[in-house]
Amino acid sequence: MAKKVRVLHIAEAPGGVERYLVALLTKLKQNYSDQLEHILVCSDSFDAGKFEEIVSKVEHVGDMHHAISARFDIRSIMMVRSLIKKYKPDVVYCHSSKAGAIGRMANVGLRNRYGERNACLYNAHGWAFNMKGASKSLIRSYVMIEKMLAPITDSIVCISEFEKNTALAHGICDASKLNVIYNGIDLDEENMAHTLPPDMQGIPEDAFVVGMVGRLATQKAPDIFVKAASVIKKRIPEAFFVIVGDGLNRNDTERLVREYGLMDSFLITGWVDDPFNYICNFDVAMLMSRWEGFGLVLPEYMLTRKPIVAANVDAIPEIIQDGYNGLLVEREDFYGAAEAVIKLRDDEELRSYLVGNGLKVVKERFNVERTAREHRDLFLRLAGREVKKD
Repeated sequence: MAKKVRVLHIAEAPGGVERYLVALLTKLKQNYSDQLEHILVCSDSFDAGKFEEIVSKVEHVGDMHHAISARFDIRSIMMVRSLIKKYKPDVVYCHSSKAGAIGRMANVGLRNRYGERNACLYNAHGWAFNMKGASKSLIRSYVMIEKMLAPITDSIVCISEFEKNTALAHGICDASKLNVIYNGIDLDEENMAHTLPPDMQGIPEDAFVVGMVGRLATQKAPDIFVKAASVIKKRIPEAFFVIVGDGLNRNDTERLVREYGLMDSFLITGWVDDPFNYICNFDVAMLMSRWEGFGLVLPEYMLTRKPIVAANVDAIPEIIQDGYNGLLVEREDFYGAAEAVIKLRDDEELRSYLVGNGLKVVKERFNVERTAREHRDLFLRLAGREVKKD
């Protein structure tokens, strides 16, 4: 029997990347444990307990979570390089921009257990150069870094066609290196029991709950959510608003909530282990991102049968078709978002139509079983193994 392909994952940013890896690695272990072995190298921001049962080993690199710093980054590169030498994986898989830079530089010139060169795989989980509002010089820097690292990368996973097309538009690499593998979620969540979180138990039973799941960061536009909430509240007095997440913009978001007089109708949960417990209690789910490489929470909204209002940006239209499985509004349009929420509250037939189509879409296109299978095939190809159809 052929030895398992050993994959060493390198990840720095928690939040969406951590949730993605938990879902992916769980399915890879369940379905392909006879073919693949996984090791996780991550920053100390990650919760190791989530991975202990689904990977062979978790290794922490403490300095990797710091902001860009020559001293910390060089130290991280050396620590990651020593771990690659220790485990001698067949494939090194780098997740997100910072881990992608550290992992790819650390892997240069190293070999696997069989004396052959390690294959290097990279997933940006959203290109940094697609960030809106950044200076042109910063965008050029991100593009330059990706171009410099592409030659030492064997293959790149793009999480949407939008991500692939923007990589080609910026000349990051040849199209042959780019593989589109859409994110997926665990459809088993549909049948799991979800409880009302303690911090939602004080919400009035007759409240109309509008929620979003996402980091309190400029990308996820919590300010647009709060502004939309202020419009909705004037039209729907019983409305209540929930943001599931935390981040650097929390103080600014809370200040805006106070400014609009929404303190008694607003909950910011902070980081939570199971966002599904919160989503299940939404009446309408929103995602008003200013830019988005995918938007993993959108399939989660669909699986929990929530009508969706989202921003018509980047990859979101690949997931949400306006008027079919959600309603799209333009970036920054908080008034349009509020009107869409009010429309969903008032039109039961529209809600049912969107929810039914959303459930169909998520089951057909965004099942993590498919994401895991496509990754398995890519790992085997990069390791020079035969890929057989299941």
